[in-house]
Amino acid sequence: MNLKILAMLLMTMAIAACGGKGDDKAAGGPGGAGMPLAEVDVVTVASGSTTITQELPGRLQAFRTAQVRARVEGIVEKRLFEEGSDVKEGQTLFRIDPRNYQAAFDAAKADLAVARLTLERYRPLLELKAVSQQEVDLAEARVKQAEAALMKSRIDLDNTAVPAPIFGRIGRAAVTEGALAGRGEATLLATIEQIDPIYANFTQPGADLFRLKKAIKSGKLKQAARSGVELVLEDGSIYAQPGKLQFSDLAIDPTTGSVSLRALFPNPRRDLLPGAFVRVRFAEAIAESAIRVPQRAVLADPQGQYVMVVDATGKAAHRPIKTDGMSGGDFIVADGLKAGEQVIVNGLQKVRPGAPVKPTPWNPNPASAAIPPGEKK
Repeated sequence: MNLKILAMLLMTMAIAACGGKGDDKAAGGPGGAGMPLAEVDVVTVASGSTTITQELPGRLQAFRTAQVRARVEGIVEKRLFEEGSDVKEGQTLFRIDPRNYQAAFDAAKADLAVARLTLERYRPLLELKAVSQQEVDLAEARVKQAEAALMKSRIDLDNTAVPAPIFGRIGRAAVTEGALAGRGEATLLATIEQIDPIYANFTQPGADLFRLKKAIKSGKLKQAARSGVELVLEDGSIYAQPGKLQFSDLAIDPTTGSVSLRALFPNPRRDLLPGAFVRVRFAEAIAESAIRVPQRAVLADPQGQYVMVVDATGKAAHRPIKTDGMSGGDFIVADGLKAGEQVIVNGLQKVRPGAPVKPTPWNPNPASAAIPPGEKK
């Protein structure tokens, strides 16, 4: 009986020993494969001359806006354009019933003919003393009065064909055929907007402008040319064509504490529409020996901004930093990083401080190799 119990105990110990070895292999112990290192994309930061950019919210506005209004009273007979289409300057857009104005023009034309005929008869009679000089003078005045009436009636008749005052894109018609236009006021018929080129209006805080000028004056920064301006669309993409800064106000608005600015962008394909919210990016200054990191690499917690770096032992490490402005889509780091350090850009969700990682150089434009030579990105 004792021999049976001893045999069972020995068998149990052997099974336990086998299970322990299997667990060790699964856990990555001796003889096991182990868990793979987390792969991350890194960028090696460097120090160099960097252009500091400013990115400010703004709104698009048409280059020119014109209201099409009725200049004479009458019934709108016909609309001669397609809503939402491009129209040329001088193109007829509406036709107002011209019959009354045609009749007035014909009557004024006849009155002028009678006045001229009367004057022609009076002149030879003046030499014969059959009429007085006063009667001749009155006949001449009637001719001038008839000429003025004819000119007015011609203008009214011409205004029954309502033209486009500018070139641009016309919106929805404000009236329909059969509507009475021009009674008591110049009725709004439609609105035309010229959107090529197009304005981007934005504001800059006066405190930022003062701080920038102070840094340039002290020699900490250098003045940058503001010739090129970029437009960041609502989806985060960059508009293909650069713009030009038009002006900046000479005074700060006391109600907002900001300075108004305006940039002009070409818009040949009509991709930009008035009223859209955008962000305007432009160069402000040049900083020497600055360190840049991609915006996506910078994180934030209650203690402030930080990045994850790969330390000398190949492990991820938490690094607090301080930023001081932007350079395109990158942050400029004022404190916390040194040239040559590796900053994690992609794969941040897979790492934690102290965990070993496998760094790979970051390629910000992986699709660029597929773009044929000569084509723009």
